Amino acid sequence: MLEEPKIAWLPVTPRGVAAFARASVERLLVVQAAVALLAAAVVTWVLANGFFPTIDQAVGCLPKKADITHGQLNWPDTTPGVLAQGHFLSFSVDLQHSGTLRLPAQFQFEFGGDSIVIISLLGEMEVPYPPDRSFYLDRPDVQPAWGAWSPDFLGLAAVGTFFGLLLTWWVLTTLYFLPVWLVGFFTDRDLRPRAAWKMAGAALMPGALLFILGLWLYGLAMFDLVRLAFAFTMHLVIGWIYLFVSPMFLNRVTAKEKANPFASKN
Repeated sequence: MLEEPKIAWLPVTPRGVAAFARASVERLLVVQAAVALLAAAVVTWVLANGFFPTIDQAVGCLPKKADITHGQLNWPDTTPGVLAQGHFLSFSVDLQHSGTLRLPAQFQFEFGGDSIVIISLLGEMEVPYPPDRSFYLDRPDVQPAWGAWSPDFLGLAAVGTFFGLLLTWWVLTTLYFLPVWLVGFFTDRDLRPRAAWKMAGAALMPGALLFILGLWLYGLAMFDLVRLAFAFTMHLVIGWIYLFVSPMFLNRVTAKEKANPFASKN
């Protein structure tokens, strides 16, 4: 018979996840915060190294005079051309959306006369320019604005990722703890509802770490969008597997203990 785990710090195996049934909520929060911080760092790194350089290049190639007024792009040259091209992003201008510019980037933004077309593996999406608003699209106006706001965008991405993940995990933990407790109850495991809640929160961490790895490989251009989507799907599946397997690493209860599953015990 396997001995029930005592130390709860590394929820990367079913046994490690099971240990959080006996840990404090504070310890679970520390581990989740560490994983969320790692995710925020990877997201920021991917944006800063994979996406923002292409945007910088595109902004630097804007003409000295251009704007979008009343839903129309006023551009000095009618010849289709590429503003910037990278592995993840590309920006081009084709006033007629003639289809002559199809770039290998995973996301291509093509500015047309009255709309912008976004091209990716999922297909094409055309977004008309708002008819009641005007925008400067020239280098003297856009370049300083982008230079001033880009660090803030990175900061918002990091903060949003960190707190968004924590909130999402706590919501999912609240949804998942009942199935975890039922597994423990019907397999005669020493698992109370509060302990099941903590275990459900820890069970989300292995899948999260897998997706963080997939996102890092995506940032290194070793994963494309299809592989990244597969990693996202697998991180959900792994979480569900851990939810149902981890209770098996807890001690069994006696018949007397089983008769009162809501007894005051972690």
